[in-house]
Amino acid sequence: MELGLIGLGKMGGNMRERIRRAGHTVIGYDRNADLADVHSLKDLVDGLKAPRVVWVMVPAGEATQATVEELAELLSPGDVVVDGGNSRWTDDEKHAELLKAKGIGFVDCGVSGGVWGLENGYALMYGGEPEDVAKVQPVFDALKPEGAFGSVHAGKVGAGHFAKMVHNGIEYGMMQAFAEGWELLEAAPAVTDVREVFRSWQEGTVIRSWLLDLAVRALDDDEHLEKLRGWAADSGEGRWTVEAAIDHAVPLPAITASLFARFSSRQDDSPQMKMIAALRNQFGGHAVEASKK
Repeated sequence: MELGLIGLGKMGGNMRERIRRAGHTVIGYDRNADLADVHSLKDLVDGLKAPRVVWVMVPAGEATQATVEELAELLSPGDVVVDGGNSRWTDDEKHAELLKAKGIGFVDCGVSGGVWGLENGYALMYGGEPEDVAKVQPVFDALKPEGAFGSVHAGKVGAGHFAKMVHNGIEYGMMQAFAEGWELLEAAPAVTDVREVFRSWQEGTVIRSWLLDLAVRALDDDEHLEKLRGWAADSGEGRWTVEAAIDHAVPLPAITASLFARFSSRQDDSPQMKMIAALRNQFGGHAVEASKK
């Protein structure tokens, strides 16, 4: 099939390549002309055969809003827009209504996989009407990991981004637990090789995981994480998860505490946040700050 893909950064560029490897045609647009296949959204839309599928992979908020509004004027009835960025689920309903007025379908898709997705595949959580999802299904199949898992039609519009938001909230809590354990091991005089303790956990333990593998990888690069400043950003999805928990009266003590720990990292050079920063850099290529020491 043919796909228009808007946003060719770290995630979008690798997604374009993976979809092409599966035999599909991708026309990509990015504000960086060196990355783009076409020079405007109009050129992208004109290059696709109807019914068109256009995947938006740009930052959440104003950038996504502006892109959806422009596509609403360029696309035709029967076309579908997919928002694969980290948009807030409450924005999805607004975008769906805007496009529905033009006869254009809308699918929201949470995407997880970071810089490793090109080779390993991307976990996909999508929401929307079945007929709209069906038009995008070949792309979902191309992006997902091999095997039976890694892709789900989570429900109606908004469900995909809500599921991805909760996924990221869980990620916050898991990373915080690894970070706290690492700091405690580093503080104990009796433990002389913390990195190898972490490595020993990679097989046979109940906490073995990809995050643990990435922690070991980070410690191989910098055994005591001395090159990093203990500072970690939050993408917004952790905050949204806690806000949704409040709205639904669901207690989230671990996830909430992990979010607040990110805030504490901006006050001091937190040892725990060195591990959080290292893990975020390993799985998503997120920026880190060098230690000031």
